[in-house]
Amino acid sequence: MAEGPNTQDDRRRTLLACAKFSVEERLVVGADGVERARQVIRHPGAVVILPILESGLVFVRNKRVAVDAELLELPAGTLEPGEDPVACARRELEEETGYSCATIEPLCRFYTTPGMTDELMWAYAASGLREVGQRLEADEEIRVEVLSPHEAIRAIENGELRDGKSMLTLLEALRRGMIAVEPGGA
Repeated sequence: MAEGPNTQDDRRRTLLACAKFSVEERLVVGADGVERARQVIRHPGAVVILPILESGLVFVRNKRVAVDAELLELPAGTLEPGEDPVACARRELEEETGYSCATIEPLCRFYTTPGMTDELMWAYAASGLREVGQRLEADEEIRVEVLSPHEAIRAIENGELRDGKSMLTLLEALRRGMIAVEPGGA
């Protein structure tokens, strides 16, 4: 049996390899000294983008098979092999919303669900938007919606916006003063 907190890293095997992620089993020794199998989703990383127009914030309604629902969320996507996160953000912004941006600013990066995956997500704010036309992938069903910052916060309050990456990105943009919600809102 392996000893110490780092030696268990040598005890891994791939259970499933898919196009966008893989599932790995790791044998780890717990604090009690017992070796246990843990399954981990290995992910190349992703981006989420807050597109800012003078008229509001650009959201998408996206069919999500995992939760069997159409969700209101900010545009987002998975990094291609070797792709820079900023390049991915620009690509996903154009594909999903039909906008290109003059400026893209990093907001934060975070692990999406560290209890089960190593997926690291980069959040960006995009401004200086120009319409270029959506370029959806064949299997994507995405509709674009523009909401005021107040409407976005209301969507969180009333449960319409339930996507964690979108909520965190909005919070960071609010914290930085990039967007504002007027009391009573409009």
